[in-house]
Amino acid sequence: MSYVLRLTKRAVKDLERLDLTTARRIRRRLQELASDPLDHFLSYSLEMERDKRSSRVGDWRILYQVKESENLIEVLAIAPRGRAYRKL
Repeated sequence: MSYVLRLTKRAVKDLERLDLTTARRIRRRLQELASDPLDHFLSYSLEMERDKRSSRVGDWRILYQVKESENLIEVLAIAPRGRAYRKL
């Protein structure tokens, strides 16, 4: 089952600021997450907020939330590791 991806305004801005190569890698990962957002090889739940998840792409993190009832993945932010968790 495939999920619908929805990016917040913050996530769209974050993605637009990336260089082309990194943006492609992030988009590829988003497509993978759309098919299985809870895959433990692609992501993990955050300790501080269990309903949110993080996926690693190089030094970057994709922070998102899965809404099972709506079949939706809401991408909250895309940030370098050092700043990613401050953005929540």
